[in-house]
Amino acid sequence: MNNKHIKTRPSQVWANLVMVLMGLLFSASIYAQEKKLISGTVYDSNGISLPGASITENGSTNGTMTDADGKFSLQVTAGNTIKVSSVGFVTQTLTIDASTGSGLRFDLKEDQTTLETVEVVSVGYGTMRKSDLTGAITSLSAKDLVKGTIVSTEQILQGKVAGLVVMRGTGDPSSGSSLRLRGGTSLTASNNPLIVVDGIPGVDINSVQASDIKSVDVLKDASATAIYGSRGANGVIIITTKGGSKGLSVVYNGFTGVSHASNHIDMLSANQWRNYVRDNALTDAVDYGGNTDWQDELEQTAVTQSHTLNITSGKEESGLRASVSYLDSEGIVKTTNLNRLAVNASTYQYAWDKALKFDVGVYANIDKWHPLDYRIFERAFNLNPTIPVRTATGEFSSVGGTLYENPVEILTNRTSDSERHRVLGYFKTEAKIFNNFQAVANLSMEHNAMKGGIYKPTYAVLEGQTEDGYGQRIYGDYTNAQLETYLNYNKISGKHSINAMAGYSFLENIYEGFGAQRSGFTTDLFDYNNLGAGQDYRLGDVYSYKGKSRLVSFFGRANYSYDGKYMFTGTIRRDGSSRFGANNKWGVFPSVSAAWRIAGEDFMKPTENWLTNLKIRAGYGVTGNQDGIGEYKSLSILGVGQDSYYDPATGNWSLAYSPTQNPNPDLKWESTAQFNVGIDFSLFNRINGTFEWYSKTTKDLLYTYEVPQPPYLVGTMLANVGELSNKGIELTLNANVMKHNDFSWDANLTLAHNKQKIEKLSNDTYETDVIYSGSLHGLSGMSNQYSQIIAEGYPVGTFWGYQYQGLDENGEFILSTEKQAIGNVQPDLTMGIGMNFTYKDFDLGFTGYGSFGQKVLNATNMMLYDPNRMPAYNIPDDFIGSAITSAPTFSSYWIEDASFFRLQTLTLGYTVPLKGNLPKFRIYVLGENLFVLTKYKGTDPEVDLTGLSTPGIDRFNNYPRPTTISVGLNISLNH
Repeated sequence: MNNKHIKTRPSQVWANLVMVLMGLLFSASIYAQEKKLISGTVYDSNGISLPGASITENGSTNGTMTDADGKFSLQVTAGNTIKVSSVGFVTQTLTIDASTGSGLRFDLKEDQTTLETVEVVSVGYGTMRKSDLTGAITSLSAKDLVKGTIVSTEQILQGKVAGLVVMRGTGDPSSGSSLRLRGGTSLTASNNPLIVVDGIPGVDINSVQASDIKSVDVLKDASATAIYGSRGANGVIIITTKGGSKGLSVVYNGFTGVSHASNHIDMLSANQWRNYVRDNALTDAVDYGGNTDWQDELEQTAVTQSHTLNITSGKEESGLRASVSYLDSEGIVKTTNLNRLAVNASTYQYAWDKALKFDVGVYANIDKWHPLDYRIFERAFNLNPTIPVRTATGEFSSVGGTLYENPVEILTNRTSDSERHRVLGYFKTEAKIFNNFQAVANLSMEHNAMKGGIYKPTYAVLEGQTEDGYGQRIYGDYTNAQLETYLNYNKISGKHSINAMAGYSFLENIYEGFGAQRSGFTTDLFDYNNLGAGQDYRLGDVYSYKGKSRLVSFFGRANYSYDGKYMFTGTIRRDGSSRFGANNKWGVFPSVSAAWRIAGEDFMKPTENWLTNLKIRAGYGVTGNQDGIGEYKSLSILGVGQDSYYDPATGNWSLAYSPTQNPNPDLKWESTAQFNVGIDFSLFNRINGTFEWYSKTTKDLLYTYEVPQPPYLVGTMLANVGELSNKGIELTLNANVMKHNDFSWDANLTLAHNKQKIEKLSNDTYETDVIYSGSLHGLSGMSNQYSQIIAEGYPVGTFWGYQYQGLDENGEFILSTEKQAIGNVQPDLTMGIGMNFTYKDFDLGFTGYGSFGQKVLNATNMMLYDPNRMPAYNIPDDFIGSAITSAPTFSSYWIEDASFFRLQTLTLGYTVPLKGNLPKFRIYVLGENLFVLTKYKGTDPEVDLTGLSTPGIDRFNNYPRPTTISVGLNISLNH
């Protein structure tokens, strides 16, 4: 058949065209409605993953957010366009076609006008963009933290967070610091914030080293900390460590420093002592012919060295990081030091097209040091400066007298060693189970162990001679095993953004230990390694202990944001603890907060050129503190007494057991309710600031009260009774003062004021008018005397005594007739300041911090300013002109203003300008504690303000704070 002769009618042609067009339209509709699963990662311009970025499908309410690693997955309609955006970055779009699938990559460029709001903050069991926060949270990156000789990790925060007081009351390298956020909330429990490391709560902060820290987020108000329930009353510090990154990076940082004592108490020299004796005709004085500065004899020029090596390597699907650091820090008092070796390793691995992620990490360190007998400082102030350290035959000098032992001999003729091991390991799994759901499980274990040994030989003064040799060994450890599992939900629908989280937590803590001591040794050869060689046996020479506690928790949080301008957050946690009494086994801790980003409103358009961000926040929540309860405190306990009884069945005498603790089934956590209002602002794209006002009230304070016998078997009981309040304001400012091609200048300032008051101490069952604290027992003439009270209407650490009114004509103190409040240890203002300058390849920076308005009892001077000390004991130089003739008497005369400002660090660095793939070299000089501005007359105004026994009391604990000059080198290699 010849087809060319076939003719087609026009109507048939039109029909065929219609069929073809309908087929094309049908195919297009099928294509347009085809759903595709896409996935990928969002990065910033530096190649760092960007959490919290939104991915939305245009023309619909379909959307999601990137996870903590910047990854996302989303089902979209083929042919549509998705929009990838994040606050502070320029939005990108992508049209989805048949070839679009997994492995998408978006590199967002920074929008400089809103960059400050893009910061991602840890909020507990997740992260949020800083612009979406409704609670009071301060965030610091690694570059913001304090640098230098860090012997205890909390030092990196000193002066960096408004309202957080990091107080280190001694220059001893083996001593840590106390932490207090927005005032203390407890009389007997810890006032330290809860430490969270890589999602693991309750961790020893020294488990991780400063060089391993990527960022620190400090949760201040209850709306932020309520997610941690019965452990969040004192605030929460969340530490995120560095992880593996794309490519290979090797970084070395090392420095060597030299330290000397920054200050002394100026006592009479030997020649001044002789002149005083001659001028005052002290006929009973004995000149031993020496010329000894006893403080100087205890000290040395100390050398510190530190070395850290970090290695990171990563690809798209996996990565690892490892580091090792070594610190050898000599103390400026002889024999004292801290030697630390720390290692850590972590790795991550993706599976199932990045729907599953595994993280494994371990941190371990070993500390070794020689504990100091602090009695040496009192002896150093007491001894006659004409006594030589050693006699002509080389023996240590020894002169009879009370508190008159040779301090160099005490320092030298004994062995004292301590060692602490810390290990923290975790295994974390993250799984994307649905489009907007992510499940997380974190299993961790922390093990800390400490051991120590002391031996005082038979020839040593104090216990060595009186005990005929004395030895002791101690060991203790604890293990925390935790399981944290939770489910996250993220959904973006148009202008609506929802994030929800629900989880479960289980914690088991086991602690145990033992100790032994013995005296009466016939030889000193064994040191503390053969206690069985001691021949004196006494009750209590051997002891051991063990305990366990459990905490089970259910928690949840929901965040809602509308149009990026209106944010709401609600959290709740329910804790069940084995520490609580039978009638209070469970506690509920809720919080709510809201924020309004006013700068996003249309009526704020006229101010957008200078007011680039303005947000107001408000929140209320309730948190708890169970640290003051301890294990088994709600139960009736029997203990071994001092009495014994005769057992006729065995014919032996046996120790008797008797009640040592009353049961209290109503015992529970201390609860803190806090209301917080905050304002975040940015000016001219150069100044970022935060202002906070808070009011918090702690109820059910724990204290041990006296109870009648009978009906109680024991005369005391731990109970929840008191009430305490803290109110304050905080200001944080960060400024990019100047930025040019070759020069930049950044500055930061923190200020905080807190006012504390005890509202209640008694109820109908447990009553007390006043609690006396700040014991002066052991000081000459001060037996059974106290310097402080805890009473309603006053802050903790209130000094209570006679008001000094002058000296009479005979040099005697004139004091008030009645005791009264004569100051308190609470500071009126705390501050921190820092500035950084760069000019081409040079950098210069300094940090400083201060505390103002706090009072300190200078008990050291109270003892030294005694006219009866001469000629047997020594006296300070300035006592000679004081005209005091009274024996030591506690009064306001010895209460001093301990306000101070300390130049914490001063650093000058130079980066060698090398190009290409060559290593980056930076050399620097670092000065620490270069000066302190203060009127305080003691060794150092930074006296420990924590606890009830001796807060704010300078009592011969005069380990000088060192001034250190270091030279360091940074080497970094990146491929």
